[in-house]
Amino acid sequence: MFSETRYALNGDLRVAYRASREGPRDIVVVPNWFSTCELFPELPSIQGWVEAMTSLGRLIFFDQPGTGASDPVTPSALPTLEQWADSITAVLDDLGSSEAVLLAIDGGVGPAALFGATHPSRTTALVVLEGYAEPIAERREEARAAFVATWGTGEFQHVLSPDMPWNEEIRAAWARLERLAASPGTVTLMQPLVAGMDVRALLPTVRVPTLVLHHTDDPFIPPEWGKHIADRISGAKYVELPGRNVFHFVEPWRQSFQEIAQFLTGQQADVADDRVLATVLFTDIVDSTRRAAEIGDRDWHALLDAHDAVVRSQLARFRGREVNTAGDGFLAMFDGPQRAIRCAMSIRDAVQALGIEVRAGLHTGECEVRGDDIGGIGVHIGARVSALAGPNDVLVSSTLRDLVIGSGLEFEDRGAHALKGVPGEWRLFAVASA
Repeated sequence: MFSETRYALNGDLRVAYRASREGPRDIVVVPNWFSTCELFPELPSIQGWVEAMTSLGRLIFFDQPGTGASDPVTPSALPTLEQWADSITAVLDDLGSSEAVLLAIDGGVGPAALFGATHPSRTTALVVLEGYAEPIAERREEARAAFVATWGTGEFQHVLSPDMPWNEEIRAAWARLERLAASPGTVTLMQPLVAGMDVRALLPTVRVPTLVLHHTDDPFIPPEWGKHIADRISGAKYVELPGRNVFHFVEPWRQSFQEIAQFLTGQQADVADDRVLATVLFTDIVDSTRRAAEIGDRDWHALLDAHDAVVRSQLARFRGREVNTAGDGFLAMFDGPQRAIRCAMSIRDAVQALGIEVRAGLHTGECEVRGDDIGGIGVHIGARVSALAGPNDVLVSSTLRDLVIGSGLEFEDRGAHALKGVPGEWRLFAVASA
């Protein structure tokens, strides 16, 4: 879908970039410096957004000098704002592009605004996502320290965007992107420059169509910073969207994308919830009410904490994603049916050491991904299967059983059942052995 990484010449510096197939317009993602075009377009967390954005035009990612696959910089020759803006010119020239939409991500506002003001004929529009134009060094010193301290682990990405889905696999993907984007030393070197940038005086000189999008409850880049940008660019449109994420390209991204599509095309984009084939797992503790009454609230809560730790440990082991938990039950999803079954069996066996029993129900089907949550008929069937499971049962639908034939798993036929709210009869099977 995207080209191999290519290089554009910005003075003596080589700027790495990648582009998708051509479309009705060019859209340049102006980064916040700590990214890499080698990996970013394939990052699992942004695939839905990338697919939607490429329906609007050719999507172009590039790395600012000093990060990613672009030429490194040294403490004695840090890039200037002008050089950062010139990276946009270099990439467009190398692609033979006469003009483009600039999609500025938080700290990318500075070079995008300078380019838009200097080259209005080459700037179709400016779109600002969770942007700021004033120095943030003093206001966010504690966050900056945590950012550097955890660099390379991926953990701070979830702190910045707490509403995006998260599990060990997602964390590892972000961690790898961080490590290839910049070393901790480079982050330390560049952070003061990025955080200290002040481009407020530039904003009134921007004369291109501008859209500013901001999340209402973002604690790191508050909405007033985005509103400040919109107020100082003549004719700019400002839209606040519900949410806490710094990033607009991770779940939930659809509202933001629809605003961008409307702004660029004049038409409201119809974006359905993501539908994926997944295996869902429901678990809950057997006789939890009776057990809680027997041992008392304090001991029950301690037991629940131990149970939750066991479940989460097994989910991480088998690449499952925790969707939600309520009381004594978990809902998780997997991209592999055999891993889901083996995870359920491991949970069942592990919690016995705590003196409790669980039941588990699984089904493989189409699910709708709704931000952190999932829904659809596949989830509904999984819940109904779970409701029919007995103590220590790992009960699966015939759909799931058929998908793991040849895996070595053995099943016991539990007969045909009517699942409430689901058409037809469903044959269910209990996992007998591995």
